[in-house]
This record gives sequence, C-alpha cells and structure tokens, in this order.
Amino acid sequence: MTHYVTISISKEVKDFLEKLKRPNEDWSTFLFRLANEYLELKRKEAFNKLSQLLTDEDLRNIEESMREFRRNFKLGVS
Repeated sequence: MTHYVTISISKEVKDFLEKLKRPNEDWSTFLFRLANEYLELKRKEAFNKLSQLLTDEDLRNIEESMREFRRNFKLGVS
C-alpha cells in the first residue's frame, strides 16, 4: 500500500516545478527523478573537482591501495 503526504510549497515554486515536470508524469515520479538527477550532478562535480586536485600518480596510488585493501580484507565470517 502506498502512503501519500502533502508538502506545502509556494505557488511560485509549484508553477516553476510544473514547467519542468513532464506532461504525463506524476509528482512522485517527477520529484524522485529530479532528486536523482541532482545527486548524479553532485557526484560528477565532486569527481571533476577531485580529479583536478589529484595528479595521475595520485590516482594510480589510490587505485593500487584500493586493490591491495580488497585483496587483504576479509570479513570475519566463517
């Protein structure tokens, strides 16, 4: 069973969002898509910023450290 809630927003915000919403898209789907697109954009921005800060050698060292960690890390499950 799906539960619904009401979110109060100003008329101006609703009008703005309505312009972005696809014609046959319900509000839940629209807001979920909008949030996912936002998160993806933030991830790409963070990646680009990080790649500008790190040299190729830094990235290779990080990659090698990750490989070594994965090789040596074992869960204590028997």
